Amino acid sequence: MTPINENFGKMPGSYLFSTVARKVAAYAAAHPEAEIIRLGIGDVTQPLAPAVIAALHKAVDEMGSAETFRGYAPDLGYSFLREAIAENDFKARGCAVTRDEIFVSDGAKSDSANIQELFGADARIAVCDPVYPVYVDSNAMAGRCGDYDAAAGRWSRVIYMPTTAENGFVPALPEETPDLIYLCSPNNPTGTALKKHELQRFVDYANEVGAVILFDAAYEAYIVEEDVPHSIYECEGAKTCAIELRSFSKNAGFTGLRLGYTVVPKALVRGGASLNAMWARRHGTKFNGAPYIVQRAGEAVYSPEGRAEIREQILRYRKNAAVIRDGLANAGYTVFGGVNSPYLWLRTPDGMSSWEFFDWLLSRVNIVGTPGSGFGPSGEGYFRLTAFGSYENSVRAMERIGAVRR
Repeated sequence: MTPINENFGKMPGSYLFSTVARKVAAYAAAHPEAEIIRLGIGDVTQPLAPAVIAALHKAVDEMGSAETFRGYAPDLGYSFLREAIAENDFKARGCAVTRDEIFVSDGAKSDSANIQELFGADARIAVCDPVYPVYVDSNAMAGRCGDYDAAAGRWSRVIYMPTTAENGFVPALPEETPDLIYLCSPNNPTGTALKKHELQRFVDYANEVGAVILFDAAYEAYIVEEDVPHSIYECEGAKTCAIELRSFSKNAGFTGLRLGYTVVPKALVRGGASLNAMWARRHGTKFNGAPYIVQRAGEAVYSPEGRAEIREQILRYRKNAAVIRDGLANAGYTVFGGVNSPYLWLRTPDGMSSWEFFDWLLSRVNIVGTPGSGFGPSGEGYFRLTAFGSYENSVRAMERIGAVRR
């Protein structure tokens, strides 16, 4: 018999958002008259910025001429994009990140799942709880998480750092010493963000114990408070302990184009090995580069026109977040997030479980959200809504919820 990866058999059900999609599809089929408002999945709805569209058209035309045709992209990504990233996302914020530390990819989701390949099979991971499911699931598939306790919703070898209203959504340092620490700020799903001194505490801790922080900054474009860092490299000592993952999906609407990047500092060394060199080796072996036309579109994000147009789009999503936050509060819900993030995190009412509230919200007012328990054991009793819909649907959703407060 051909041996298989038995870790897949330990996985609980299907991926969270696949389960949500199936439930909604079944409800829609049974109730074709229902006008469903989808505030569940974190997908954008506004069209690409005109500057991005212009760059795509120009790049497509270049691909039609022998003189300007491009084939395989360079392993790390085209220099024009990596230089734009280094200049705008890091140098402008006082972070000494060079283009040789930037690896362009097809998205932060892929990188956040693949980055664990750099580490040994027995590496212990610590995660905020609740957390973006990919962090845990990708390590579980690699066999690092031990056994899954379905009743508790926990893996036996994962170090959970509760991130709840009780601790102000600021996790304590891990109770056990981990090898890898996953942090996401602004956080998905809670919509809250770490202050600089709070993030610095994790950087100091990681350097002290020799752990590596995997820092997901996919939502940094939504930060409005001055004491919330946009990059972990704003913290002293981060380049010797942290890898940062970034995405073009939520700031520039590239969910359909697929583009992201990961920063692996050259100063980051573990076990005598350069993680920058290891990631370059892995990248060159398993990835043939994001398409040229998409990387040109990414470059346009940093043009004066692109920056102005994308800033306007983000302001619209922030406006949606404010509408949802105010609407939930006025309806009597306890709600968090929605300030530095496009996500709203609310307590489920009347002791309902997060999946019970999902069913109630869908059946009673035809609104889709995401159950908090799908993000980890501390997510039970919470529920996530997103601000990525239209303004009109955000207003309609709050009108419906306000009319039928449970």
